[in-house]
Amino acid sequence: MLKRFGPYVILLLSLVILTGCFNGSPEEKIHKILEKTAEKESDFTEHQEPLNDLEKKEKEKYEKIIKLGLDDYEQIVELSDEATKNIDQREKIIEKEQSSMQSSKEQFNQIDEQIGKIEDEKIKKEATEMKKVMSERYSTYDNLYDAYQQSLAYDRELYELFKKEDLKMDELQVQIKKINTSYTKVLKANEEFNALTEKSNQKKESFYDSSGIEMADSTK
Repeated sequence: MLKRFGPYVILLLSLVILTGCFNGSPEEKIHKILEKTAEKESDFTEHQEPLNDLEKKEKEKYEKIIKLGLDDYEQIVELSDEATKNIDQREKIIEKEQSSMQSSKEQFNQIDEQIGKIEDEKIKKEATEMKKVMSERYSTYDNLYDAYQQSLAYDRELYELFKKEDLKMDELQVQIKKINTSYTKVLKANEEFNALTEKSNQKKESFYDSSGIEMADSTK
C-alpha cells in the first residue's frame, strides 16, 4: 500500500527587533538584511494549511480508487483526473514557496560584505558561523524542493496508470515502490531542513546576543 507522509513543515525564522543604535554599523546592516530575509519567507506559513488539505484530499481519492474493481473503470478515471488536478494545485503552491525561498536566499547573501567589515572578532565569528548554517539550510531546502517535485511527478504517473484498462498488478507495484522511495527522500530532507532551521535560529540568537540585539518575543 502506498505510504503517505504529511506535508513538510517549514519553520519560519523569527523576526527580530533592534534594541540599540549602531549608527549604520555592519551589525545593524546584517540585522536589517536578516529581517528582510525572514519577510521573504513569510508566505510559507500561509501555504502549509492549504498544502496539508490538498494532500489529505489526494490520499482520500487514492484510497477510493484502490477499493474499486474493474467494473468501476469510469469512476476510476474520474477520480484519477481529480487527483491529477490536485497535484497541479500542490505544484503551484510548491513553486510559490520555492520562489520565496530563492528571494530570501538572494537577500541573505548580502551579509557577506557586512561580515567582512565587523571589527569585533567574537561578533565576526558568530556571524560567520550563522552564515554557514543558514547557507546549509538553503541548500537543504533545494534538496527538499527537488525531492517533492519528483514525488509529484511519480504521483502523476500513478494516476495515468490507473486510467489504463489493461493495467497489470506488477506495473502498479513498481510505481508504488517508486513513490514510497521518493516520499522517504522528502521526509529525510524535511527533517534535515527543520533541524537546520532550528540551528539557524540558535546561531542568529548568539549573534544578536554578542551584538547587543535582542530577539523579538514571538508570542507577542
